[in-house]
Amino acid sequence: MSRSRYDLIIFDWDGTLMDSAGKIARCFSAAITDVGIDSPDENAIRNIIGLGLTEAVSALLPGHGEAARAAVVERYREHFLHLDPGESELFPGVASGLKRLNAQGYLLAVATGKSRRGLERVLSATELQPLFAMTRCADETYSKPHPQMLHDILDRTGTDAERALMVGDTVYDLEMARNARVDGLGVSYGVHERNRLLELEPRAVLDSFVGVCDWLA
Repeated sequence: MSRSRYDLIIFDWDGTLMDSAGKIARCFSAAITDVGIDSPDENAIRNIIGLGLTEAVSALLPGHGEAARAAVVERYREHFLHLDPGESELFPGVASGLKRLNAQGYLLAVATGKSRRGLERVLSATELQPLFAMTRCADETYSKPHPQMLHDILDRTGTDAERALMVGDTVYDLEMARNARVDGLGVSYGVHERNRLLELEPRAVLDSFVGVCDWLA
């Protein structure tokens, strides 16, 4: 793979850059229980990681009304930001790998199902914000797999779709890439299984972030 193939690398956050699936699952389960609803099992919760919060709750609780789902959204935010003491860590090699890609001349961006508030919190904690030319969150536009987040990033950075690559750990990331006519690259160490990712025909599915950087080198 030649360096000249891409100018812009767009990353998902949860499950791709940060090992946060465990915390997300705990907070969803606690929020649903707080509202008096039996929580789905962890596999069901992990399956919706990557969607925007409202869309994720709707997918988890299709038989419940709007008021109940709205209450779960609010309780989830409270658990994630304030009540759950667990701190998520970057996957091995992420901080150094992003710096390496930046030094090689790639533009870097984030397209995430997180809220703007949540993303700004982790960008500040990890001190990675200066590396990204653009970030886009699900509460600012349509949720994955709608392509609008990628369209916004391409427009803001002045990048043609064929010069961009979307890196993510879920089928929602790869579906979004396909819908935006952007190449997709899957990672197997996050939420969705390799076989599910391969169904979307990404350029490759890699087993570590170091592997992503090596593939791009």
